[in-house]
Amino acid sequence: MLPLLLVLQMSGSDWPLLGGNQGWNLPDNYEDAVTNRFFTDSVVFTLKYTILTTVILLALALGLGLLVQESSRWKGLLRTSFLIPSALGLASASLLFYVLYSPIAGPFADLMAAWGFTFLGTPDGALWSTIFLIVWRYAGFYMLLMLVGLQGIPDDVYEAARIDGASRWQTFRSVTLPLLRPTLALTTVLCVTGSLLAFEQFYILTKGGPDNSTITIVQLIYSVAFQGPNNLGVAAALSVIVLLALVVINVAQIRAFSRKAED
Repeated sequence: MLPLLLVLQMSGSDWPLLGGNQGWNLPDNYEDAVTNRFFTDSVVFTLKYTILTTVILLALALGLGLLVQESSRWKGLLRTSFLIPSALGLASASLLFYVLYSPIAGPFADLMAAWGFTFLGTPDGALWSTIFLIVWRYAGFYMLLMLVGLQGIPDDVYEAARIDGASRWQTFRSVTLPLLRPTLALTTVLCVTGSLLAFEQFYILTKGGPDNSTITIVQLIYSVAFQGPNNLGVAAALSVIVLLALVVINVAQIRAFSRKAED
């Protein structure tokens, strides 16, 4: 609670990095935050990254969960293989992929030189390369959550669907998805929150480039606080805005899933 109160105080104060609290200046910090030249671009990019990552990651995690659940002979091997990347820290994984994507020291350096492309050299390339890293790193973790939800669905329900002559697709659409809704709600909230707060992967892989095209909102907070302006007050105001946005988005997600469950 104390850190939150301190951030609220900082967001309403003139608080340079090395100068300490210089007194209240509401609402200047919030005006400077929303008029920052990278604010709109960082918000748009963060939302774009969040939508793409959430859709791809959760769809793949659900597919892997179904594969592992239905597989009997290779179940243990599949679970282990999918979960191994989750044991690696995000910063470590980002450094690993930074080397893999390197046009100088990476294993694809000769191929990139021959074909004249780079993984991180264009805005779209940097975005999709980072999404690939995140999907590789977190697919096993979300697969495990999906698998827990799938195993919680009673076999009697599937047996009744088979007796009624339902196809695999009909069973998936009418039985699996509705009963998996609590798990889908949890994984969606976790994935959206993590994506909106993305920092390490972009800081290590792209540093916001090329041409400031991959700056996330959290990177902007870091930059305002510790690079250039060195203004903790404006950075704190940006943090408060992000916090309020997260609360609104998470509440909207939970209500949407709850409304579907009632229907």
